[in-house]
Amino acid sequence: MFAQLLSDISSLWARYGSVYLQGIANTLILAVTATLIGCIIGFFCGILQTIPYGLNDNIFKKILLKLIRIIIRVYVEVFRGTPMILQAVFIYYGMPYFFGIAFRDIWTVSIVVVSVNTGAYMAESVRGGIMSIDVGQFEGAKAIGMNHWQTMLHIILPQTLRNIMPQIGNNYIINVKDTSVMFIIGFSDFFAVHKMVSGAVFKYFPSAFMEMGGYLILTLVASFLLRKMEKKLAGKSNYELVNTDQLVMTAGTYNYPKEAGSPFEEVNKDYKGEKK
Repeated sequence: MFAQLLSDISSLWARYGSVYLQGIANTLILAVTATLIGCIIGFFCGILQTIPYGLNDNIFKKILLKLIRIIIRVYVEVFRGTPMILQAVFIYYGMPYFFGIAFRDIWTVSIVVVSVNTGAYMAESVRGGIMSIDVGQFEGAKAIGMNHWQTMLHIILPQTLRNIMPQIGNNYIINVKDTSVMFIIGFSDFFAVHKMVSGAVFKYFPSAFMEMGGYLILTLVASFLLRKMEKKLAGKSNYELVNTDQLVMTAGTYNYPKEAGSPFEEVNKDYKGEKK
């Protein structure tokens, strides 16, 4: 039985290997591009949600910030609360139906759908990452005259990026797998190739076995690289403590003034090994 499976897989790869590789390439391009764009959306939304305002601020500023937070909240809840496959159907088929906007490029629609979906998840991750930074760092930045955007750019966001790197990696791995739902609008990803090949040769399980192994390899490689990146951002796990102060002169090199009648005269003699 296992020999038959290997034989079927070998014949499929010999006949459709280039098609499978093209599907893998499309999957990786879409996952990487959508994850990067989704991170940008998430960081933008996270920053907007954390802009502070007080009782003494302008009424228009408070209304605007509250309105922005409501819009972001609706966006996050809608795209986190609905399946990506239905989001793809709504954008690809619903936009022409409601607004007369037809998308002719499958790549554009796929990138938009996966990016916006990823951005909804990243928005909450970034917001939580920003809120986890000690409030003293915000106060310190404000004390030296930095505004909110300068504080975010130079102090808060670098630390937030390091803290949420596991979540970014998790979203990328999810995108590698979830791009498979884009076949519903005709995107030729890895899973769409499996559907095409299995329908052409009627060997569903051998093709599915290849797909499963391919997705597993893609995710394992991504996990390995992301762990390497996390360790790089985290820095060394231990540091050597400095036991001596390089700015302090070592013992025996102190020179004291030798003024007549000075109490330091006898001390100087002792340091030089002279007897009283």
